Amino acid sequence: MRLTMRGIRKAFGPTQALAGVDLEAPAGSCLALIGENGAGKSTLMKVLSGAHAADAGTMTLDGEPYAPSGPVDSRRRGVAIVYQELTVVAHLSVAENIVLGAEPARGLFVRTAERDRIARKAMDLLGVSDIPLDVLAGDLSVAQQQLVEISRGLAWGSPKVLVLDEPTASLTASDAARLFQAVDRLKASGTTVLFISHHMEECRRVADRFLVLRDGASIGGGAMADAVEADLIRMMVGREVADLFPRIPHTLGEPLLTVRGLAGAEAPENATFTLRAGEILGVFGLVGSGRTETLRALFGLDRAQAGEVLLHGTPLTDRSPRRCLQAGIGLVSEDRKEEGLALNLPIADNLTLTSLAPLTRWGMVDRGRQEEVAAGWMKRLTVKAHGPAQAIGQLSGGNQQKVAIARLLHHDARILLLDEPTRGIDIGAKAHIYRLIGELAAEGRALVVVSSYMPELLGICDTIAPMCRGRLLAPRPVTDWTPHSLLAASIGSSPA
Repeated sequence: MRLTMRGIRKAFGPTQALAGVDLEAPAGSCLALIGENGAGKSTLMKVLSGAHAADAGTMTLDGEPYAPSGPVDSRRRGVAIVYQELTVVAHLSVAENIVLGAEPARGLFVRTAERDRIARKAMDLLGVSDIPLDVLAGDLSVAQQQLVEISRGLAWGSPKVLVLDEPTASLTASDAARLFQAVDRLKASGTTVLFISHHMEECRRVADRFLVLRDGASIGGGAMADAVEADLIRMMVGREVADLFPRIPHTLGEPLLTVRGLAGAEAPENATFTLRAGEILGVFGLVGSGRTETLRALFGLDRAQAGEVLLHGTPLTDRSPRRCLQAGIGLVSEDRKEEGLALNLPIADNLTLTSLAPLTRWGMVDRGRQEEVAAGWMKRLTVKAHGPAQAIGQLSGGNQQKVAIARLLHHDARILLLDEPTRGIDIGAKAHIYRLIGELAAEGRALVVVSSYMPELLGICDTIAPMCRGRLLAPRPVTDWTPHSLLAASIGSSPA
């Protein structure tokens, strides 16, 4: 047995983050850690890395007692962790990022040739050879930065234990496939991999066994090949999620938004579509297809080079985020931590900051009224938190996303542009958001949902428009699409 964790407990004040977790993983295996956001997965991994000291419990590594004094100590002992949140340093090169904190040096000087050799070896192990070592990490795409992050975990050869926390969140399908092949090679060399993911198909691809966490405790586990998805969901959320993609009855009404020939600096090329009241329009495409750029150009975050946008048949000129919000158009960014939320501010501020006028008195925000309004939205969207005054950065990803959507509803947006609204959140929170999207459509609001996760678009949308190399293809009813035809259209291998 490579790694064991017994009775691991950790509390932060009155909050019990870990309530007695048991875990074991043999050498050369992959264990999938499955659970909702807030189940304790990240805290458990921080205990493993030495970033947090456990309040109780024991760990062994290769049969020897294991209690790292910190992340550097754990890395020296063969435990490498790649966290979900990117930590690359933008102004350093790829090679410098990969060996960061453990640079080969002679005296005060870094041995650059040895540094580059270590970095290239790590990238070769991952199967990445197309990223130059000397380019600045800040000049890379998010997907490439994720690959650099993973390469850092492999910088000193095959570790004894490698933890991958949502490693595919920003990767293309081909990059994800390369990562899975690297996991297979690491397992064959004796490395134990702990794989955290909300995507069951990924867990089935790489994992031998699974362990489910809920409310800080280990609920159960078994062989991944024998796992039944309905049973896993029941273990994760403590209840049945019989209908993951609920179909809320709604009727498509008159056109609200008409987009003609919208073009950006690079993407989109010539986006044209009509969005009706009560319609859920899905936009599917691979990473780099121009989906996000289309929403940004439409919302006025990026300057459009051509095209026009009509609201209720009237041109929406001088488009800017302020103008769009005033017109009832709202956007939820795919990067909620960097662009969508102020993580150090309370939930109430994040939820109301675009529409404070109704909450002000004599030019000052009425805090009591603000928190009352925020609490009402939190109740409707089932946001799990201590209250409106809690810092939003302390919430799970799913609850943060609900607040981001609630802000648009507080602003009374009639058209919602949702960019990857369920990325990085657990299956229970996804079900809540899918139901909410249907309810909003039933109220007569119109929604554009951008996603790279095909099942959710096929499950909740009325119409879907694939996007391929900057071109938004014509929307068609969801019943006209199959997974095969949708993917084929998005990679340009069939006419739309």
